[in-house]
Amino acid sequence: MTRNPRSSIRRPDLRKMCGDSAEAEAAVFLERLGYRIRERNWRCRTGELDIVATDGDVTVIVEVRSRKENGRFGTAVEAVTPRKCMQVRATAQVYLRFAGLEGTRTRFDVVAVTNDEAGRVKEVRHLIGAF
Repeated sequence: MTRNPRSSIRRPDLRKMCGDSAEAEAAVFLERLGYRIRERNWRCRTGELDIVATDGDVTVIVEVRSRKENGRFGTAVEAVTPRKCMQVRATAQVYLRFAGLEGTRTRFDVVAVTNDEAGRVKEVRHLIGAF
C-alpha cells in the first residue's frame, strides 16, 4: 500500500488560528479595562476555559467567541449555546477547586470578536455576566 504524500503535509488550522487570535485580542481588551489575566486556555477533563481573570475581588470566567461579519454561521454572541454555558460552568467548578478559589465571587462573561472579510478585528463586545 502506498501513502499519499499530500496526507503528510501539515496545513495550518485556520479555525484554530482565528480562535487564538480572538483570544489574544480579548485578553488585551480586558487588560485595558483593568482586569488581571490569571489563566489562558486552562484545560481539564471537563473542558477548557478561554480566559480566567480577576476584576477587583471577582473571579471572571470569560468565554471568547469570534465570527466573520456577515458570516453564514451567525454572530459570535449567538455561538454561545446553552450547552456551552453548562460546559463552561462545569469546567469553572473544577478550576475554582483546583485554584483554591471555591466560595469566591465568580462571574461568567463573554467577549465576542467580529472580524472583517480580511480577518482584521472589526468589533469587540464584552457581555458582563452573560450567563
